Amino acid sequence: MTFQTKTLNNNIEMPELGYGVFRVDEGPELVGAVKTAIKKGYRSIDTAAIYGNEESVGQGVKEAIEEGLVTRDELFITSKVWNAGLSYDETIQAYETSLSKLGLEYLDLYLIHWPGDNKYQEPWKALETLYKEKRVRSIGVSNFHVKHLEDLRNNFEVTPVINQIEFHPRLTQEEVRTYCEQHNIQVEAWSPLMAGDLLDNETISSIAEKHNKSVAQVILRWDLQHNVITIPKSMNEKRIEANIDLFDFELTSEEMKQLDALNDNARSGPNPDEFDFKM
Repeated sequence: MTFQTKTLNNNIEMPELGYGVFRVDEGPELVGAVKTAIKKGYRSIDTAAIYGNEESVGQGVKEAIEEGLVTRDELFITSKVWNAGLSYDETIQAYETSLSKLGLEYLDLYLIHWPGDNKYQEPWKALETLYKEKRVRSIGVSNFHVKHLEDLRNNFEVTPVINQIEFHPRLTQEEVRTYCEQHNIQVEAWSPLMAGDLLDNETISSIAEKHNKSVAQVILRWDLQHNVITIPKSMNEKRIEANIDLFDFELTSEEMKQLDALNDNARSGPNPDEFDFKM
């Protein structure tokens, strides 16, 4: 299956749908799941240093390449730096550590995981250096509010290509998304299914029934129709396959409005303004 791609603000192409591995432990099960995802057609894989599973992700990628399922050039691999007050040099080292664990020569995208209490300036300088030296193809951020993005745009040379945020029908983040659209920063959704909390929602279930699709498929389709890259996670082969079966239906404008109306600013994860890296 071939997905559409989004052209980032540095002209790099990124698949609009990827495979996430948040809260999945290191081990052979994850290695197999990554290979399964690639076999089913996923080309974008999203991990992070704090997930503690970069080695298994890298092993899954390595085995998929060795088995001829894909080439490295066809993949888009993302990881994130856990920037709990890291210095410039520590951030460079964190990138090298992630590369080593993943067994890769470069990443397609490297993100600052959280803004914290102004803990992102030195790490962003380091990411700019990595990008200018062509050691990483793209750099971006995760969980940044408008004020954080404004700071980067006004005081640094490189504008992030991505802002990866918690995004689902109960947390639509319109202010952040509008700002990103205005400044050509692609929005990407983490926890698109609200950690499973939306799977019993009656409104979404009703829409899913009309399209003969699952609730998860409707939510992921809603992401795509909002021009948001999405990275659902599953360790189940059938759900891994179902999560990319999104291209034979389309939500109507009325259905999109119904889903938008579910917003009540509910988070499954922390608020970036309150996050202190002690999790």
